[in-house]
Amino acid sequence: MPLLIHNRGIDRIRSTAELFDRFPHLQQNARSFSSKPPVNVDPKCLLYVQQREFASTTPKDDNVSVIGSDDATTCHLVVLRHTESGAVCLAHCDGSSTQSEVPLIVKAVMSLSNHVKEGRLELHLVGGFNDESKMSHTLSLNLLAAFHNQKEDIQLETCCITEMNDVSVNGTHRPIVYGIGVNVKTGDVFPALFHHKGPAEELRSARTFTGGQMVDIYDPSRGLVKISPCKWSPNLDIAFWLSQSDDTILKYLSTSPMAEPPHFVQHMKSTIQFLLQNPSSDSLFPGGQPQLYHRAAHGAWERMVQS
Repeated sequence: MPLLIHNRGIDRIRSTAELFDRFPHLQQNARSFSSKPPVNVDPKCLLYVQQREFASTTPKDDNVSVIGSDDATTCHLVVLRHTESGAVCLAHCDGSSTQSEVPLIVKAVMSLSNHVKEGRLELHLVGGFNDESKMSHTLSLNLLAAFHNQKEDIQLETCCITEMNDVSVNGTHRPIVYGIGVNVKTGDVFPALFHHKGPAEELRSARTFTGGQMVDIYDPSRGLVKISPCKWSPNLDIAFWLSQSDDTILKYLSTSPMAEPPHFVQHMKSTIQFLLQNPSSDSLFPGGQPQLYHRAAHGAWERMVQS
């Protein structure tokens, strides 16, 4: 079934400008969304999603109140929610494999909603900006097309993407909203900031840096963050980047050098250092088992010791 806006199916969209021209209320909603001040989310209730990751859960989850992600420039943040079950999924998409990633998002929500007969799927898209290479625009269209091709009816509620998420500062374009959260209990989607991005932040970043595909990082039935085994080959050549200037790292390791948040370069350096310290990923997953993290009494994610 098609992607729906106000219960109306939409035909093929050739540009985001055409979408916003045909549905002006989406522009109004996007302006309203991007004008909200970002919420600083308490890590004790947070499930953080990194690039090329997704996570889903339901309002019954006692371990997670907010799923969130940030540091999105050309990337898009996707929230899909079922209004009756309350099941919700958040994904951080970078365009690496959109057509295969969107079905994973839909399946995650539907598998948590198979006990209900009422309700509908609601979609929220946030991210991108008017970047020179038009990567944001391409990803916006690919995401819309991929959701349009799903068999389920999906209502597009929030569409704060590309030109509607763009601001020019001294002639330099950048996103207005870099991060969002979704309240698992209420379904509210909001701009957000995150100062804690764990657990296993460097390991998860290394997986993406070395070409890992979209993965599910949460088991809602057990309330566990699950980092499945991933593979990379030793690559001492990447040490080259640690001797380069910040400007060089920005230029060559970012899709949008002028729009990155201030911590981007340090994040890249720490990821590369992690890979150099762990030239083989095998030692990180003893016995080929995933790393599992549970919510400890003090609120942080704590690694479980597996026998």
